[in-house]
Amino acid sequence: MSRSLRRDLYAVLAAALLVTVAVLVGRHIQHTRHTLFVDWPPLLASWEPHLGPGTPAALLVGAAVVAYGPAFAARRRWGRLLAAVWAAGTAWTVSLALVDGWHKGIAEQLTTRSEYLRSVHRFPDIPAALRDFTAHILIDAPDNWPAHVAGHPPGATLGFVLLDRIGLGGGGWAGTVCIVLGATAAPAVLVTVRALATEELARRAAPFLVLAPAAVWMGTSADAYFAAVAAWSVALLALAVTGRPLALAAASGLLFGLTCYLSYGLTLIALVGAAVLLLCRDRVRERPVVLLTLSLCGLAVVPAAFTLAGFDWWEAYRLLVTRYHQGAGGVRPYGYWVWANLACTVLVTGPATVAGLRRTGALLLRGGGGKAGGRGAARLALLVAAALLALLVADLSGMSKAETERIWLPFALWLLPSCAFLPHPRAWLTAQALLALLLNHLLRTGW
Repeated sequence: MSRSLRRDLYAVLAAALLVTVAVLVGRHIQHTRHTLFVDWPPLLASWEPHLGPGTPAALLVGAAVVAYGPAFAARRRWGRLLAAVWAAGTAWTVSLALVDGWHKGIAEQLTTRSEYLRSVHRFPDIPAALRDFTAHILIDAPDNWPAHVAGHPPGATLGFVLLDRIGLGGGGWAGTVCIVLGATAAPAVLVTVRALATEELARRAAPFLVLAPAAVWMGTSADAYFAAVAAWSVALLALAVTGRPLALAAASGLLFGLTCYLSYGLTLIALVGAAVLLLCRDRVRERPVVLLTLSLCGLAVVPAAFTLAGFDWWEAYRLLVTRYHQGAGGVRPYGYWVWANLACTVLVTGPATVAGLRRTGALLLRGGGGKAGGRGAARLALLVAAALLALLVADLSGMSKAETERIWLPFALWLLPSCAFLPHPRAWLTAQALLALLLNHLLRTGW
């Protein structure tokens, strides 16, 4: 066994210890103080071993990606690879969701009392609802919004309102759209890695983006489609600054503006975008005015539309902070969640990502690419580090106490490309698949 592999395994053991401590300490706190508001800390889940109609499909998809994924990713044409990553990712997510059955696994996930679909009927007049949105954020406000609606800008709920308007109402359609759109996040990440680093590294990362344990939550929450919108905003920026049509900069700005109106916390995806600009600073200097103008014009569209409609983003965020502390967020102990959230991230991204992050850190400390791919590897390491920084800022903010297995999906996806640095991909993919299957079959997740 090589020294690097031993260090990878030590990192995985340390991460497993972190998760174990988070479980044991969390159960003690919850049973004695009842302040965590989760049944199986650090996850919002309950212990419930079960099988379901999606079990055979999940086993089949997992085995197929482990056996054929690395070779397929290495040999297929790029466009076909992206399509295959989307299709396989969709199949993996759907099969895991169907372990709980169609209704519990997909159709009912967005219809609980705290979810978006409970408020669709309150948008008969969309401009009026937007003007009045902030008046219903606080818990003691008249006819206050459910937790998820109040906790996000109205763009999150408005998407489901528009689905309902075109005849795709209900939890089944909403869940399906979130899964199908959410699965496009993986191709977006690969497009970015190819543009900024190398195609070889993107191909090596592809199977890991398909078989991520994150799929357990990508199939059960609206954060999946938030993650996709955020990922494509970064991907289009990467394409724009690496020689593709500059109009993509405007499209990137448009999607980033939309991202900010889907989730307040996703403004931190700007750190990943800043890493793109930093890595391509030489090309940015060649045409900075045009690039900046197009990006800002695109970025202004969504905020301008919501502001003209009467929604004040900053006022809404101020009220959200108050509501957050009025509810469970004000009771949940920061001293536990500030490190237990990281244990959640281990479960979402898997042991392969832990080992990949260890290699990413070693690469950055060495200040070069070494044998792992030269300059391209160093550029990928910086991109992953930017995503990790965004996640840590969210953690330290105190506005992400618990439920980060879904809230941080848009950041967690950008950690997965670090798996491109790993040798023996099939062994690591097996570990990823086993973790996802165990989580989905032993626990009944809250999302």
